[in-house]
Amino acid sequence: MTKTTLYLVRHGETFDNQNRIMQGQTQGQLNPTGIAQAEEVSRQMADSSIDAVVSSDLQRAISTAEIIARPHGLLVQTTPLLRERDWGSFTGRYIPDLKDEKWPSDIETLDQLQSRACKFMDMVRERYAGQNVLAVGHGIINKAIQSVFFHKEMKDVKPMANAEIRILEL
Repeated sequence: MTKTTLYLVRHGETFDNQNRIMQGQTQGQLNPTGIAQAEEVSRQMADSSIDAVVSSDLQRAISTAEIIARPHGLLVQTTPLLRERDWGSFTGRYIPDLKDEKWPSDIETLDQLQSRACKFMDMVRERYAGQNVLAVGHGIINKAIQSVFFHKEMKDVKPMANAEIRILEL
């Protein structure tokens, strides 16, 4: 079986991250810190062999991926499989205000999220077998991917910081 290396990256910081707004599946925009974070990852990865760059189809991830892909001359392929968790009616709200609220029924379940994570990893294994793939996603979907990969519960996977890289050998 051919080894596929997945460089899993969380997008750079956004204005909503900075203001503690639940972004969910909104587009989001990198703030100056987020741009600098993506540029730092680009420098770190510049000498690495990257065959493909895949991103969530949300703008904050695409922007991060485009910055990282630039030295490799690669186009960014997008997929909705890497979208952030759908936070339903919590989307757009100030995160500290949500602490004691009852979760609404319109939030994407962990089972749905992990199913998407499985589909994403299957797609990478199939489409990019034996290649080095850099994938830019979001905090919770990246956590779900690692949860499935390591056979751990979501709560047992350490959250990723903005522009953090984790390497998985698929």
